Amino acid sequence: MNFTSVDNSSYLDDSISVNMRTTTSTKKLLTINYEKKSEEYLATFSTWSDHEQLLFVGNLLQNMHSHQHGQINSFLSPMLQRDFIGRLSSCGLENLSEKILEYLDDQSLKSSELVCREWYHVISQGMLWKKLIERKVLSDILWHDLSERRGWNKYLFRQLLINKDQHKQNEFYRYLYPEILRDINQLETNWRTGNYQLERIQCQSRNSKGVYCLQYDNQKIISGLRDNTIKIWDRKSLECIKILTGHNGSVLCLQYDDKMIISGSSDSTIRIWNIETGELLNTLLHHCDAVLHLRFIDKMMITCSKDRSIAVWEINSPIDIVMRRVLVGHRAAVNVVDFDNKYIVSASGDRTIKVWKTTTCEFVRTFLGHKRGIACLQYRDQLVISGSSDNTIRIWDIECGACLRILEGHDELVRCIRFDSKVIVSGAYDGKIKIWNLQAALDPRSQTSSLCLKTITEHNGRVFRLQFDEFQIISSSHDDTILCFNFLQPERQYSLDLNSINSSPILNIDQTQIDNFTSTIKSTDNFNTDEILDRTIVNDLQIQVPALSRASSSSNSGN
Repeated sequence: MNFTSVDNSSYLDDSISVNMRTTTSTKKLLTINYEKKSEEYLATFSTWSDHEQLLFVGNLLQNMHSHQHGQINSFLSPMLQRDFIGRLSSCGLENLSEKILEYLDDQSLKSSELVCREWYHVISQGMLWKKLIERKVLSDILWHDLSERRGWNKYLFRQLLINKDQHKQNEFYRYLYPEILRDINQLETNWRTGNYQLERIQCQSRNSKGVYCLQYDNQKIISGLRDNTIKIWDRKSLECIKILTGHNGSVLCLQYDDKMIISGSSDSTIRIWNIETGELLNTLLHHCDAVLHLRFIDKMMITCSKDRSIAVWEINSPIDIVMRRVLVGHRAAVNVVDFDNKYIVSASGDRTIKVWKTTTCEFVRTFLGHKRGIACLQYRDQLVISGSSDNTIRIWDIECGACLRILEGHDELVRCIRFDSKVIVSGAYDGKIKIWNLQAALDPRSQTSSLCLKTITEHNGRVFRLQFDEFQIISSSHDDTILCFNFLQPERQYSLDLNSINSSPILNIDQTQIDNFTSTIKSTDNFNTDEILDRTIVNDLQIQVPALSRASSSSNSGN
């Protein structure tokens, strides 16, 4: 297959001929009959096989000085350069060129647009900025959720066809990409500085006031209250849309999926509700005291109680839930449990954290360190993070039980804690919510003063529960409120009206310059690409490097 590009080959041939051409001053030093004999040698050389030619050139180079090697390299280098993207395109293989350039990140892609006309054309026709955004959306939860919240997901994948929207050109996505990065950077800044929009839900409990537990998604917030009810709130309007009654005690814990809500109460029962209708489907009776916490994943549920026991359940259906094992070992109320497919982790008022194997329920180890009872914990990614009535937060290694760091800052019992790959968010009886830098906390060289990023003091009572994701923290309190802290600026609008666009924000090239650039190339037979680019394009590329995205901490558990 011939990959020769007419334009590029002529350029290479010309550059080589210039480098090889002897100057007038050099001719004065030539030996007698040099030109005649050199032609004879070249004619003989051309009759040899490729292998023979290589052997001869190798021997010839070995008999030359090092400064001569440098001169040879100066005219050999252009011969080794190949514009493979341009040549593939000229042979009708633009799809292959696009596939190659699809692997580039944003910095490399913007630089590639400046190489030459062919590369710019391949990137534009291949909609590579659109494909880069789509890759980000598929691989990064922050990009995915942001696309839904901001609405630009309708311009991706096949949504344009589904929505029958006007087809977008490559320039649209070249504008969109830096707008997204600015949005992400602003979001990260808001988390660091505590810049948020506050929404408040007044739960208006009739008798006992306080919201003990909650879980949320984009459509709703489900909360368990001290007045024995479960209230479901519309996420946008913050209006109460349903109240579930049936418990005879405070609702201390709950979790839901797309089919059911499971709640635990101080009445010692576990109740299962239809999430759509609110109908009570099942009541589980096992614990002989308050059910303090529960957690379920797929067909496995674990509950813990003030009766010091941990129960392991198998969920076949909402009406068919069977208890399989009971774990004992704690000497006081078991306040919290968490698990994955490897370990079950429990914490108790006896100041200990215990680890059990999920498959066999075999006891593994005990963590010791807290000076008073442990009120909360979360387990994920080899880490256990716990909060205690000794007012401290401890970070543990699940495999060896070592305490990696102690965080101090709360003035009273640490009641709830959640973390992701970047931050820890804790709530305490002092009414404060603190945001901690997890990566700094895991670095033993970090100063203690650098660990707490922000302290939020919006609640007027004890903070009972919280949950967070990339954009928000939602918390509940003894003050009978649910607070929503939104770190994503809701008013921000992307300026993507391409009807008024006549230049590229990424390349900073006016459309007239692009047209002139294209005309210059078309009218030039033998051209130096770099020289034309230097004359025509101002390389003022200012795409900001995206901040590390925060992995979602919104697990299935609302506890």
